[in-house]
Amino acid sequence: MLQRVTRASVLVDGEVVGAIDEPGVLALVGVTHDDGPAQVATIARKIAELRILRDEQSVTDAGAPVLVVSQFTLYGDVRKGRRPTWNQAAPGPVAEPLVDAVVAALRERGLTVATGRFGADMRVDLVNDGPVTLIVEA
Repeated sequence: MLQRVTRASVLVDGEVVGAIDEPGVLALVGVTHDDGPAQVATIARKIAELRILRDEQSVTDAGAPVLVVSQFTLYGDVRKGRRPTWNQAAPGPVAEPLVDAVVAALRERGLTVATGRFGADMRVDLVNDGPVTLIVEA
């Protein structure tokens, strides 16, 4: 999920572990069991090239920063009962390297990328610009 933001930060135990202090994109990245290198490449390309910033610019066009936060809850299923199930979310040992690969692919494009901390209890603070929020699937 991508959100156009004017700023965003991630706190873990009261410490800022990642932040962008100018207009850019917050990318909440969830991983499912079937994801792999092809999905990493597609998601990184979409984050970098979608024209969702002001004046129809992409992150690459604007030189805007990206904050990547892993979020397994994107694959929560609430169709039955009152408790979500997380069966569609990949386990940490599968998901973490793929989230790291998205970050690496964005950095290889020359983008400034901040991150959260995988598996941590994170507080995400953001100012959604627009608001613009998009679900992006590979």
